[in-house]
Amino acid sequence: MNDFDSIIKRMTVTHIAPGDYTGEDGLLYCGKCRTSKQFRMEVPPVEGRLLPHPCRCEQEQLDREAAEQEAHCHRQAVVDLKRRGFTDPAMREWTFVNGKCPQMKHARFYVENWPAMQEENIGYLLWGGVGTGKSYFAGCIANALMEQEVAVRMTNFALILNDLTASFEGRNEYIACLCRAPLLILDDFGMERGTEYGLEQIYNVTDSRYRSRRPLIVTTNLSLQDLQHPQDTTHARIYDRLLEMCVPIRFSGENFRKTTAQDKLSRIKNLMD
Repeated sequence: MNDFDSIIKRMTVTHIAPGDYTGEDGLLYCGKCRTSKQFRMEVPPVEGRLLPHPCRCEQEQLDREAAEQEAHCHRQAVVDLKRRGFTDPAMREWTFVNGKCPQMKHARFYVENWPAMQEENIGYLLWGGVGTGKSYFAGCIANALMEQEVAVRMTNFALILNDLTASFEGRNEYIACLCRAPLLILDDFGMERGTEYGLEQIYNVTDSRYRSRRPLIVTTNLSLQDLQHPQDTTHARIYDRLLEMCVPIRFSGENFRKTTAQDKLSRIKNLMD
C-alpha cells in the first residue's frame, strides 16, 4: 500500500519550479514555456480537482527521453541479433555502404520488399565463381534486415554438420531452431563433406525450410548447370528444393579477393620504396 500511495502521490502532486505562476484560471503555468502544468477534472466525484499535466517543455523532455530509450533498446536488440545470427563477427560489418558487386541492387530490392519475400517464401540462389561477392551480398541482406529487428541466421553446412555430430541427441531441436529463423542464409553450399549422413542432414534442413514456408538464401560455387543436372538422386532431391525456393542470381566478373590481395601487395611495395 505504501508503494501504491507513493505512485498516486507522484501522479497527483504538481512540482513547482522557480518562475512558475498561477494563471487567471487558477491553474499552475510553467515560467519557461508559459503553458499549463495542471488540468481541472470535470468528472464527479473529483470534479474541480487539479491534477498535474506536463507543460510543453516537460513534454518535449519526456519525448526526448522516450526516444533515447527506444533507440537504446533498438541498438541492443540489433547487437543481440547480430551476435546470434553470424558465425563470423566480421560479417557484422558487411553493409550496402561498401558493396561493390553489380548485383547489389537485387540485395536492396530483397530488403525493401522483405514482407512480400517472407509471405511468398522467396529466397535467392547466389551462384558463381570464387570471390565474386556472393557471401558479402548475402551478409548485406542479413545486416539490413537485422537493423529492422528481423532475426536472420547466416551459417554454412560445414558448421551445421559439425554441430550435429557433436550433439547427436539434440539433432531435431537444432534443425528446428534453424527453421524457426525468419530468414536462413547458407553460405558456401556444396563445399561441405558429401557423406551419406551429411547429405541426409542437408536435405533435412532444406526440406524443413520448404515445409515451414520460410525463405532461404544460398551461396554456392556450383554452376546453375550443376544444380539443374545432378549426378544422382540424393543430390537431385536437395537441388530440386533449392531451385523451387530460390531465384538464381549469377555472380561473374573479377575476383574481389584477388583484387584486394593485389592492392595490399601494391601498398607494401610503395612502403618498401
